Amino acid sequence: MNNRTILGTTLSVSELSFGNFIYGSHMWGKTPADEPEGIRLQNLAVDLGINFFDTGDAYGNGRAEAMMVPTLQYASREKIVLSTKFGYDFYTDPGASGSHKERKQDFSERFITFALEKSLQRLQTDYIDLYQAHNLKLPHMTAELVATLEKLTKAGKIRHWGIALGPAIGWRDEGVIALQQWPACATVQTVFNMLEQHPGRELCEISQENGRAGIISRVPHSSGILQDLYTPNQTFDDHRKFRDKNWLIYGLKKIELLRHIQKAHNCTMAQLAIKWLLTWPTLVSVQPNITTETELKEFAAACNDDKLTPAEMKEIQELVESDFHFGPDAHACDLKSSLTASGTHRSEYQKNQPVPLLV
Repeated sequence: MNNRTILGTTLSVSELSFGNFIYGSHMWGKTPADEPEGIRLQNLAVDLGINFFDTGDAYGNGRAEAMMVPTLQYASREKIVLSTKFGYDFYTDPGASGSHKERKQDFSERFITFALEKSLQRLQTDYIDLYQAHNLKLPHMTAELVATLEKLTKAGKIRHWGIALGPAIGWRDEGVIALQQWPACATVQTVFNMLEQHPGRELCEISQENGRAGIISRVPHSSGILQDLYTPNQTFDDHRKFRDKNWLIYGLKKIELLRHIQKAHNCTMAQLAIKWLLTWPTLVSVQPNITTETELKEFAAACNDDKLTPAEMKEIQELVESDFHFGPDAHACDLKSSLTASGTHRSEYQKNQPVPLLV
């Protein structure tokens, strides 16, 4: 397992990160009864060389964080780069069981300080390596937020901080602002994969141009399309049911146009998706949905020095920009936006497009 240092920090993180939201929340059909298996996989990840673990206080309303304790003890705390998130006030808005609706958010100094102390208690540690603002939007990006995080950094409660974009793909402007206007922002986590390259591609380029910060990819397999999991008539009863039908119909056709590259690297399509991401220099870690031991070992095996060639990267990029020559119905899903009147805009490369100047 290779590690990458996040530019501008001393954090050296494994190229594959383990997000424990799968077993620590209800959104993938897991329950508290599945926790022992989740912890076993966390510990196995340590054995495979993974040192970067990402959780969040809102996952299972604290349950996912508590699940990290046995693994921190198994590996020893100093050998783990521990990330958690903040911003959802599940203390006053716990949400309904099985619901996917957004809950109350609070990015005030009072709440962040309170939430951090609660996270430290659940994680049984006295510091967080990477503290991420969870699904923040432009109205949350205030001087108070930055000042609070810097104060907590100076106090030794957190080592570095970043932002996590979501819950869906998009919010390009928040990512660009964080990378261009917040020098202390260490990471931006976003949906980024071979089929859905925006805004991740631009964020990687900005990070490289600035020589600081790093991008963390989530949903690296486009919700399973890049794992060869589905048939055209596949149905879903979890978060994937919110995906546009064309995501499935054309996604299955798209991966066939990538099959020759997969074969050239003698790997699975899921492994190719990870190799493609790791070919980006400022992509510091890939965080797939890990549900089984088989998946964990498959994904870990992709993190070697076998990257894609410039010609292969160009070919894939041109296919994405042309919608794989399947027409407009095959276009990647629209991006969520805090700026557009409709709340969404067409997924496309927006290099050098202006963003609001925060003061």
